[in-house]
Amino acid sequence: MKLPGMLTGLLFAMALGACGQPPEEQAGLDYRTTPASGSLPALRFAVHPLHNPKKLAEAYQPLIDLLNARIPGQRFELEASRDYRAYEEKFRQREPEFLLPNPWQSIEAIKVGYRVIAMAGDAEDFKGIFIVRKDGGIRQPRDLRGKAVSYPSPTALAASIMPQYFLHSHGIDVNKEISNIYVGSQESSIMNVYLGQTAAGATWPPPWRLFQQDHPTEAAQLEVIWETPPLLNNSVMVRDDVAADIAGQVRQILLELAANDAGQHILAGMGTPRFHPADDASYAQVTEYIKNFERDVRPVEAP
Repeated sequence: MKLPGMLTGLLFAMALGACGQPPEEQAGLDYRTTPASGSLPALRFAVHPLHNPKKLAEAYQPLIDLLNARIPGQRFELEASRDYRAYEEKFRQREPEFLLPNPWQSIEAIKVGYRVIAMAGDAEDFKGIFIVRKDGGIRQPRDLRGKAVSYPSPTALAASIMPQYFLHSHGIDVNKEISNIYVGSQESSIMNVYLGQTAAGATWPPPWRLFQQDHPTEAAQLEVIWETPPLLNNSVMVRDDVAADIAGQVRQILLELAANDAGQHILAGMGTPRFHPADDASYAQVTEYIKNFERDVRPVEAP
């Protein structure tokens, strides 16, 4: 297969990531987006690795700008992380004041003193999907036996845990009958399929939509072949020592975004149709789901 020039760059980036040196770090991109000036202490808003740090900043900085404009006397900063492990270490150390984690990370963050104030996006959109090459010959889950499947991270709920539970429910021994390859990002999971490195790649709808938008030629050779039932979407959380009035203002701004054109523009950039009211109790079903997954498939985290 002859690879276009764009893919050469992507392969180079993936190779750097495999060596523990993210391409964004090589280019001097910081993992924190900081306003140009301001003496106020920063309230860090850490979003889990939905995209690489550059794309994450493009998607979420408009929201941070709005928070800074609407909440006087405060300074919010967007913070990215190089991978899922780095992100999880941050919230376990209680470093960021605000989080946008996946649902599994949400229940882990509750344990160390964060609380849920909203849900980002519709629950129906939080599901795992399997991407395959149209010419790859994969039609049934049993066709994956003896082959490799790519995922962003072992702790990616929609893009790893839920797809593996789907395969388990369709008679695949995830631990013995397939090779599970964790490639660091949603885009890499898809690209591994395109390049023929894996027979299928797991992701979830927002990154797949973005991939179709950014790489239409490559996406045309791929298709979604299966999807899991939905669960519950990502949360927004606040650390328990943040002033209640600040947390309340952030929550109100998020819930009102869909009510005006400017807010809808911000939501479109994030690929999030709206924010919904939610609290810790909303995520209790995730705890039960993870309990069953760990009983039937594997520990979420390596011992």
